[in-house]
Amino acid sequence: MKKASIRATAVGFTAILMWATLAFLTKLSGALPPFQLTAMAFTLASLIGLGLRVRAGKSLGADRGAGPYAPTKLPMGAWLNGLWGLFGYHFFYFIALQNAPAVEASLIAYLWPLLIVLLSACLPGERLRWFHCVGALAGFIGAGLLVTSGQGLSFNPQYLLGYLAALVCAFTWSGYSVLSRKFGAVPTSAVGSFCAVTAGLAWICHGLWETTVWPVGGEWGAIAFLGLGPIGLAFYTWDYGVKHGSIKALGALSYLAPLLSTLLLVATGFAEASWSLGLACLLIVGGAILASGDLT
Repeated sequence: MKKASIRATAVGFTAILMWATLAFLTKLSGALPPFQLTAMAFTLASLIGLGLRVRAGKSLGADRGAGPYAPTKLPMGAWLNGLWGLFGYHFFYFIALQNAPAVEASLIAYLWPLLIVLLSACLPGERLRWFHCVGALAGFIGAGLLVTSGQGLSFNPQYLLGYLAALVCAFTWSGYSVLSRKFGAVPTSAVGSFCAVTAGLAWICHGLWETTVWPVGGEWGAIAFLGLGPIGLAFYTWDYGVKHGSIKALGALSYLAPLLSTLLLVATGFAEASWSLGLACLLIVGGAILASGDLT
């Protein structure tokens, strides 16, 4: 594999590392309504895109001479894909959690890394090998152990709406990631425009369905880190990684996010270590190494 592709994959992997802090920072952010927290974080995330445009020397005002960096000049397909991926995922994830038990809903939503590996076979120049599938499947089984704590699952038909919403989540993020390769010419700074509109839509949802709860003390800092990290810079590095790196490897490596997240919660006292955590570690790490076999 070319060095440029390996470097891009490494950049994309930083998104996975940042997503590993999502649960921890969310706990520190207090009891904010989900759409309000999403709106605040994405508002900060949009500022990163502005910073990238300034760094590139592009005008923040008129579109003249801004080329593909200008939001009004982005392809409509890129807009639809970006908004569906960023806002759509969070919208349906909240619906899933409101209409189904968190364990089952979260596990269904975590199908997205496996789906990325499988759907990537539809991309030009991509070849799906057996070790990609086996590695991603091992990661999914490991994620299942993490989410369920080894206690098993209990799917109830009364939660069908929540299960379906979680499944839409999985296809939404995997579809967004794979289709991003189609818009490889769209600069990563364009993610800032998607984040800005996502923030606006989240504020609207918050106003319609939630009561505002303002953060206090250190909760402001946690929200700032969310908006600048896992719900911010991570989307930019992920965009670069899936466009220019090994999307199959990134899909399988994504299962490291829930593992590292759980380890962080254990280290900080928010969760306890267990046998299922150890087995999940072996499955996820082993699966990630296997699925990344063609990186060298």
